[in-house]
Amino acid sequence: GGRMEVLEEKEEEEQREEELKALEISAKLQDLETKVSMEQICIPSDVPDFDWSSIDTSQLPSSYKTNSLKEKKLLHIADHFLQQYAHLCPDRKPLFLHPVNECGVEKFVSTTVRPTLLPYTELYHWDGCASFVSDYLTVEPLKSPITPPGSLYSPTTILKYQRGNCFDFSVLLCSMLIGAGYDAYCVHGYATREICTLDETLELCPLLRKPQEVPKEGMKKSSNKYRVKPPPDLHSKFELQQEAKKAAETEAAEKDKEREEEKELEKPRRDPLYGLRVHAWVLVLSGKREVPETFFINPFTGNSHSTMDEHFLGIESVWNHRNYWVNMQDCWNGCKDLIFDLGDAIRWEIMLSGSNKPLQLLPDAEEEKELSDRDIDDMQEKEEDISFDMPPSWVAPIQISPREFETRCSQGRKVILYRKAKLEKWAPYLNGNGLVKRLTTYADLDCTEVVEVREWFKNREDMLDMREVNKQTQLTTDYFSPGHLLNLKAHTYTSLEPETGHTMEFYNEARVDGLQKRVENANEMTEYFVGRDDFLHVRHMEFGKRGKKIHLAGTRTDMNSQPIVQIKECFHRNLEKPADEDVAERIFLITEETIHLTYHLKDKYITASKKDFFKASERDRKGNEIVMTPEMCITYQAGSSEKEKKLLHLYKLLQELTEEEKRLKQQVRQSEAEVLNILKIRENEETAVKLSVSIYNTERNEKRRQQNEAMKNTMEDELPGQEEQDLDYLAPFLIRIGYREKMTKGQALRVRDDCLTDFKRRLIDKANVIQARFEKAVEELQKKDQWFQEKKNQLSAEEEDDFLARYSETMFHIHILALRLNREKQTAPQKYLALEEKLRKDPRLAEHLGHA
Repeated sequence: GGRMEVLEEKEEEEQREEELKALEISAKLQDLETKVSMEQICIPSDVPDFDWSSIDTSQLPSSYKTNSLKEKKLLHIADHFLQQYAHLCPDRKPLFLHPVNECGVEKFVSTTVRPTLLPYTELYHWDGCASFVSDYLTVEPLKSPITPPGSLYSPTTILKYQRGNCFDFSVLLCSMLIGAGYDAYCVHGYATREICTLDETLELCPLLRKPQEVPKEGMKKSSNKYRVKPPPDLHSKFELQQEAKKAAETEAAEKDKEREEEKELEKPRRDPLYGLRVHAWVLVLSGKREVPETFFINPFTGNSHSTMDEHFLGIESVWNHRNYWVNMQDCWNGCKDLIFDLGDAIRWEIMLSGSNKPLQLLPDAEEEKELSDRDIDDMQEKEEDISFDMPPSWVAPIQISPREFETRCSQGRKVILYRKAKLEKWAPYLNGNGLVKRLTTYADLDCTEVVEVREWFKNREDMLDMREVNKQTQLTTDYFSPGHLLNLKAHTYTSLEPETGHTMEFYNEARVDGLQKRVENANEMTEYFVGRDDFLHVRHMEFGKRGKKIHLAGTRTDMNSQPIVQIKECFHRNLEKPADEDVAERIFLITEETIHLTYHLKDKYITASKKDFFKASERDRKGNEIVMTPEMCITYQAGSSEKEKKLLHLYKLLQELTEEEKRLKQQVRQSEAEVLNILKIRENEETAVKLSVSIYNTERNEKRRQQNEAMKNTMEDELPGQEEQDLDYLAPFLIRIGYREKMTKGQALRVRDDCLTDFKRRLIDKANVIQARFEKAVEELQKKDQWFQEKKNQLSAEEEDDFLARYSETMFHIHILALRLNREKQTAPQKYLALEEKLRKDPRLAEHLGHA
């Protein structure tokens, strides 16, 4: 008996210790929670803290302030569901079911989702929607990082104030994705600190990620037994190997040391709340909108993630505008093993079930026996609830104006910090130079030593698209869109001063001479050509030192230009000529007065034919004619030992080459002048940047607006009373009775009826035209769908993407037509009544229609 007592006492002590430990753990958690909520979470934001309690809710619709009967019933079902859930899963955290909205009214989370398709083509694809939400809203951390928020505001309010927490972001993004036809869901779960606090300082910037290269199959080298063998290498291979091994070891050791140091710096700090941090994101299931694989979207960044991503640590529940599902799968391995088949009743507990499943009774047999009448009523209510449909969303229609859509970021600017990089974004037209994006890359993790700066531009009249500045080499490269005044494609330089080294690339299709690239520095210039009739592809010029400046009256400014020393031209093979008559390379040594010609190789020959001309220094009195002597030309004819006997042919060739040399000198001077002209124009473009505005942009196109106003004023001045005459809706009907001053009642009634009948017919015709277009578009869509199903397996990835883009456009077109048809049907009766009222009050008919 005594032993039993001792054992009982021991058990009691152990129980007390466990309770104390549990209390300590919960106290520690509470301390952590308060500590973390006290410390400011590192979210880059230039905007000061916002007081949500000060927002004006008086103008909001009544659906925001009250619950309909159906919504009240839904809340009752949700509470009943929560009771059962808490009883069956006592270890789980409470569900996020019906937080309060901005008016303090409890609303079920599914009814806060408002599916919306916005009229911007960019928002018809998931990545466009995600990047818009991440750019447009400012991130607010949750009040407590380990518990979901107590409130969930409507997407309209979130858009109005441009800020919100992860739940607000997710509901807005989910609404847009469902509207665009995706099978999207909001997720309440757990994620790592980096995801929850929008800390991307250890992530590589998406703009710096290299595309995966497809490995190419190595070409087999064709072995040739007659190939000349190289001379034997007499160096000791063993010694070389040992030296290389030592060098490689020391280099590897240094690299490893650097990597270790970098890894230590890069390692994220240990998170005391790992696995407890609450986060909301979006789940997109495969199937709809040709989504091949289920994936997550982090609404803070707009990036997609695999469902296996280790940053997502667990899911409590998911919901869309129709239902709510609770995850019953184990998340010990994060979301990696989760199966997203929401129809699986064992893995996902659904709230509003459509099938007549037997009611799940409480597990204890004693409790089953003691079911009161009230419980039975509840069971009956539950059975009724099975067929209950989700009430429509209480949220007002989501609208985004074109100006808001264009401005994007709060205050028009956003900064994101990545690993060794900083990305800045601006709204179009915010910067006078058209700058919309800048990426700065750094050599160190502290972001102090700048390596490169990339800038992107929009709406520039000089068509400048992007600029890269390498801070280590001080080289700047400008990239241009097609349409520049000088057909520039890219321009690399250290400064816009001449002779400081410039590389200019051109859109060669738009140039007569086919110039693709020109590389120029103080002493030489090289030009590269494409698609020329004379087969020229490279021209290289070398210059000498400048002489003293000469000031002569009437001379051109280029008297002081650099003297040309050499011009070298390379040609592609012209198959219409024999190889030994087709020049491959010609060199004009101007200072030495010699010309070298090298011809293309003949088949099975290893040497090319050549001709070297030495101009005579002595000329006759006229100074034109050159007396040709055999010493003036050295000829080597491949495959022939005979020398060229006839001098006449060589004499003509030398004359042609002399003329060509003169023409080339002029060409070189033109190229030099073009370089100077380009640099001057680029300098002017940079000093006074002009931004182009679309003629459809009525807000910004001031010039166009003034023109329209002036035109309107002149029209009014010139044609007084013409407008009324043009808009006389009775004119065609009054002609029939001959424009009488006085009408009988019968005539007045006939005019009115004719006018109304004609108007009604026109309204019907307009609706029919839209209806016909709508039906034709639907038919086209069905054909496309059928074609795609048949050819699906034969299409390449590019063809499939192209098809999906066209399919999306047709879908968008159908949606617009449906909206127009709907609007036409709704407004037609109002237009008809308005015309009827006008006719009653018309002074010509009023006398007979009782409204004088």
